[in-house]
Amino acid sequence: QVQLVESGGGLVQAGGSLRLSCAASGSIFSDNIMGWFRQAPGNQRVMVATISNGGRPYYVEPVKGRFTISRDDKNTVYLQMNVLKPEDTAVYYCFIQNIGGVTSWGQGTQVTVSS
Repeated sequence: QVQLVESGGGLVQAGGSLRLSCAASGSIFSDNIMGWFRQAPGNQRVMVATISNGGRPYYVEPVKGRFTISRDDKNTVYLQMNVLKPEDTAVYYCFIQNIGGVTSWGQGTQVTVSS
């Protein structure tokens, strides 16, 4: 079983920045992917960015050039969000996918960007 604890959400004006953190603990495979999804009110949960245990990042088009995903060697993943837009407003969920195993999710953290 894997536990994920998120932090760093909040309220920011358009053009501002926030940094999300997510610490994973428990039964973590050496081969895994960590990342972030987000869910806006009335919408489905969608992928934002992922990073492999080898450090390879992936971003969806709407956040490319504005968001940066990183991770350390203690299974903590970060999402640096710059030039935030009102359409980035959502609950952000971190996840860890054990390759060959299960995917675990964080509790979610609210990000609100005012115009």
